[in-house]
Amino acid sequence: MRNHKPILSLVSPCYNEQEVLLQSVHILAARLTQLIDKQIIHNDSFICLVDDGSNDDTWQLIENCSQKYHCVSALKLMHNVGHQNALMAGLNFVADKCDCSISLDIDLQDDLSTFETMLELYEQGNHLVFGVKKNRQKDSILKRMSARLYYRLLQLMQIKSVYNHADFRLYSKKILQLLQDIPERNLYLRGLCANLNCKVGYVEYDIKERQAGTSKYTLGKMLSLAWDGISSFSIVPLRAFTFIGFFVFLISVGLSIYVLASVLFSDSVVPGWASTVLPIYFLGGIQLLGLGILGEYIAKVYLEVKKRPRYIIEEKITTQKAPVAK
Repeated sequence: MRNHKPILSLVSPCYNEQEVLLQSVHILAARLTQLIDKQIIHNDSFICLVDDGSNDDTWQLIENCSQKYHCVSALKLMHNVGHQNALMAGLNFVADKCDCSISLDIDLQDDLSTFETMLELYEQGNHLVFGVKKNRQKDSILKRMSARLYYRLLQLMQIKSVYNHADFRLYSKKILQLLQDIPERNLYLRGLCANLNCKVGYVEYDIKERQAGTSKYTLGKMLSLAWDGISSFSIVPLRAFTFIGFFVFLISVGLSIYVLASVLFSDSVVPGWASTVLPIYFLGGIQLLGLGILGEYIAKVYLEVKKRPRYIIEEKITTQKAPVAK
């Protein structure tokens, strides 16, 4: 058990969120004020917004929020680096300014009423507290089905993960400091946090309707995140093609024996187009697919070896005093 009120930071990446930003910040500031009034958290607790290279008025609105709600701090990244890198930028920024941090999406589909339970679990010595969705009824059918399929795929790939968990989680200061020492460029924080060897807690909640606007997580971005999760934590795809290659080799040997036997012991062999072209297509497709997967892993190694920064901070806004929800 900890013997002092923790300084809490709330970290939210923002990308083209001008429709929802003002309403969400007001709700978050009011929630912080409630927790401070209940003496659950320290009055130096704050919000950190990370503008992930937005091309609308998101940054201007964040600046306005920082003047209205003095608990708001912010980072403006020079260009769009993706949700996971933007989240990491925020976590690195708050690591030395708070005792614990909660990451959440700015659309506030995550249940803010669970903050108290998360903090209770933190006080009990948990270094990570995962927010787990009870159901996904607010999501589209396609998103629910794809999420279920993805988690099953992670299991097949022998990747440790938390089912129905996105990026709503609490981090202790120890975890925040640990994340600063992890140099990975191809980030998948959901998998990374699930694989840390520390005491963890879980909070279940029902997701809510988005406050305003539309999700900026397109199908392409979701597929890219899914692939990052698989390729960052598993070599099963590479191993799978070793077995596929061996299986195809055995089939090829069998076909070769069959063709040789037909030539030697039969006079009715008629060369066929299908028997010539189909094996070529089959073997060519397997080889190209295998080379493609291998190329993806090599590309990730290439990006890691260059050690370029994951993000570049263009501007910073720091908090001025304790939060006031107006």
